[in-house]
Amino acid sequence: MRSSLFVKLVETSAAVAATSSRKDKTALIGGYLVGLPAGDIVAAVAFLTGEPRQGRIGVGWATVGGVEAAPSAKASLTIAMVDATIDSLMTIAGPGSNERRVDELGKLFDLATEPEADFLRRLMIGDLRQGALAGLMADGIAKASSIPAKVVRRASMLSGDLGPVAELALTEGRAALEAVTLEVLRPVQPMLASTSPDAAAAVAELGESSVEWKLDGIRIQVHRSHDDVLIVTRNLNDVTARFPAVVDLVRSFPCESVVLDGESIWMVGDRPEAFQDTASRFSQETPPEGAALDVRFFDILHRDDVDLIDEPLADRRVHLGAVVGELLMPGEITDDPERAEELFAAAVEAGHEGVMVKAVASTYEAGRRGKSWRKVKPVRTLDLVVLGAEWGHGRRQGWLSNLHLGARGADGKFVMVGKTFKGLTDELLQWQTDMFPKHERSATESTDGRHVMFLEPHFVVEIALDGVQRSTRYPGGVALRFARVKQYRPDKKPADADSIETVQALGT
Repeated sequence: MRSSLFVKLVETSAAVAATSSRKDKTALIGGYLVGLPAGDIVAAVAFLTGEPRQGRIGVGWATVGGVEAAPSAKASLTIAMVDATIDSLMTIAGPGSNERRVDELGKLFDLATEPEADFLRRLMIGDLRQGALAGLMADGIAKASSIPAKVVRRASMLSGDLGPVAELALTEGRAALEAVTLEVLRPVQPMLASTSPDAAAAVAELGESSVEWKLDGIRIQVHRSHDDVLIVTRNLNDVTARFPAVVDLVRSFPCESVVLDGESIWMVGDRPEAFQDTASRFSQETPPEGAALDVRFFDILHRDDVDLIDEPLADRRVHLGAVVGELLMPGEITDDPERAEELFAAAVEAGHEGVMVKAVASTYEAGRRGKSWRKVKPVRTLDLVVLGAEWGHGRRQGWLSNLHLGARGADGKFVMVGKTFKGLTDELLQWQTDMFPKHERSATESTDGRHVMFLEPHFVVEIALDGVQRSTRYPGGVALRFARVKQYRPDKKPADADSIETVQALGT
C-alpha cells in the first residue's frame, strides 16, 4: 500500500508554525490532507495535532537522547514507517526495555533527515508545538473535504477522535459524517469553557445563567448502559478501574442508560484537597487518610435512549437532577450580576477554584471552547525575576522565548519556581531578544536539549497564575500553575520581587 513521505508532513508542520494567521494555517493543513493516501490519514492527523494515534508512548528525553544517528541526506521515511515504529515501541516492556526502545528508535532516526529527526524527537516526548490544535485541525479537515466545519466538529465530538473523522470525510464524504451519532460507552469530546474576568461580567454578557461551583479536581465523563459502566478523563483515557465506588454509584441511578459529565475530588472534612494531591493520589490509586471521594455531576448528554446534547442547559439540568439527585453540582440560575459575585465568593470561601457561568439556553458543544460557558477564578499575580530564556523554535525561531522564573530567597539569591512562554506577544519576544543578551550570564544547553541563555538578575516580570503546587522539579519546592506574562515591571528592582515564602504560601 502506498504511503506518503514523512518529510511532507514535517514541512507542513513547519509552515503552520511559521504563520500566525488562522486562515493560512487552515489552508496549509487542508492542502496537505487532500493529497494523502487513505491509509495515512488517521496517523497524519494525529502527528499534526501533536500526539500519536496510540496515545502517550512512554518515551522521554533520556531515551530519545540515547539515540545516536547521523542525519540522512535523503528523505525516505514514510508516515506508515513512523506509525509502525510507534506501534512497536508500545509493545516494549520489562527489563532492558529502555535499551530496546533506543535500538528501535535508532532504526527510525537512521532514515530521518535533520528536520524529520527534530520533529520526531518533539513528537515522541509530547513537546510538539506547531499550532495545529484540534479546533484548527477540524477546520483543515473541512477545507480538504469541502464539508462545513460545523459538521466536522460535531462528528469529531461524538466520535471522540479527529483521525477517523478525517478518514470518513476524505474517503466517504458528508453523509458519512452526518451519520455519526452519540453512542453510550464511546467517549465524547468534552465541552470546554472560555474565561471571564469576573462572574458579574459573565452574567451581564450571557444573561440568565447557571452559576456553578468549579471544583479543582479530576474531570470525569461517565457512561452507563445497563450494568456496563465506562469512566474516562478529560483526555478520554479509560479510568474505570480506579473508580469502583463511582461505578457502583452510577449503577444505582434511576435509569438504564446515561452519559454524565462531572468532577471528582478528595475531601478532607469539608475542605477539598489541593489539586496536586488529588492528581497524585489519583495516579497512584491511593486515597488520602481520613478523606472521602466526592463526585458531583454538572451535565447530562444522554438519558434512557434519548440524546440531550442539543437540548438547552436549563432542560438538561432538569434531567440531570432527576438522575443524580443530591450529587448535582452546587449552583443557582440567575440573571443578577451581583448574585453571581456572591455565588463566586461562596465557592472560593468553601475552598474551591471558582465558578462556571453557563448560559441556560446553551447546547452542549462538545470539543469546543465556546463562549456560552465561562470559567471564573481568582486572579493571582507575582512579581518574579527572569533567570534565563530558551531560544524558540517553529514560529518563534530566532527569538528568546520560554522564560525561567525565580523568586527572592532569604539570602537575596533567586530560586527557580517555573517557566512560561504564555502571554508573550511578538513585540515582547523581539524586545526580549534585543535586551536579554545585554545581561547574559552564560549560555549553555540544558539537560533536556534546549538552548538556554542564563541572565543576571535584572528583569522583573509580573506573572498571572492560577496557583502553585508542590514540586520537586524546581529548587523552590513548588511550581507555578498556568503561568502567563502579564507585563514587565521596569519600575521594580529584583530586590522588590516576591519572596519564595510568598510563592510557597499560595500552595497551602
